[in-house]
Amino acid sequence: MIAINPRRYHEAAEPAAAAIPQRAPVCLYLETTNRCNLLCTTCPRTYEELEPPADMSWELFSSIIDQVPDLSRAVLHGVGEPMLVKNLPRMVKALKDRGTYVLFNTNGTVLNDKSGRALIEAGLDELRVSLDASNAKSYLAIRGKDYFNRILKNVRRFRELQEREGHELPRVSAWLTGLRETLPELPDFVRVANDIGVREVYLQRMVFFDQDAIGMARPDQGLFDAMQAEEAHYLSEAEALAKSFGMIFSASGAASEPGESLVRENNSSPWSLCRRPWTVMYITANGRALPCCIAPFSQRGYEHYTLGDATQNTLREIWNGVPYQNFREALLSDHPPQACGSCGLRWSL
Repeated sequence: MIAINPRRYHEAAEPAAAAIPQRAPVCLYLETTNRCNLLCTTCPRTYEELEPPADMSWELFSSIIDQVPDLSRAVLHGVGEPMLVKNLPRMVKALKDRGTYVLFNTNGTVLNDKSGRALIEAGLDELRVSLDASNAKSYLAIRGKDYFNRILKNVRRFRELQEREGHELPRVSAWLTGLRETLPELPDFVRVANDIGVREVYLQRMVFFDQDAIGMARPDQGLFDAMQAEEAHYLSEAEALAKSFGMIFSASGAASEPGESLVRENNSSPWSLCRRPWTVMYITANGRALPCCIAPFSQRGYEHYTLGDATQNTLREIWNGVPYQNFREALLSDHPPQACGSCGLRWSL
């Protein structure tokens, strides 16, 4: 059976389901930038401008973290590439000085000795490399630019630097978005990760618009509706390979039995199990408060699920405000916000 990554649910710990939480968020997603140097066919920002291009200012960043002094976890990514941000190591260090666990996803295109060393010195806990393919041809088709071999070189050099100098942190992992198109590559993906010195591999769920799907983020590419025997075989092979290499392998929403449908009963409300609006805040590079990192990928238009503006109001005012209260109440009902309506049905929670 494929294990579920427990760190993915680190923030899901709020026991009480009330319109106003009993405590401040334990995790902040801080979109350090919404700029990106790739054109991924599974990302909405490739097809439309979600917000004006921006890097999160140091003033906004510091103002936000000052309001949550006991923050447990910070994720420094959103819809952009964090390593394009000049202040990124400074942001990591500011959070680490407060005792916060810090991570972000990167496409690895601009990872080099200088930037890598700066992240090591800042104390970054996790560096998640979103690779999404096991070869250059698939990478170009999915991520829009021919950077595959450059990324492998960059990550290998970074891992060699860590090994040479004895740095255990950041933990480096490789991530593959679950598409039917590329699932057969999963065993080779494990081999590639092993070859460049990465010891952790994760298959993550794909989220897509229910209407007017974009690129390869389409319902027919999703793995969550049903896991066929052949698809389960690729998972089993990847798991066995990872074990033989002494690597960690985990898949979000994987089926335990071939042919088992992962779709919940239509009369159930699986979205109501989600506790992100009680534990997590997502702030865009421009200061917009969103319910989670999945929302931009599941419904078009930030205006439909904007819960506040961190440039105009305090986090407490946003967290306890009417929009957040209404959002939480809807999530617990049979009529959830549209951005949440397919969680647990079309993709995993």
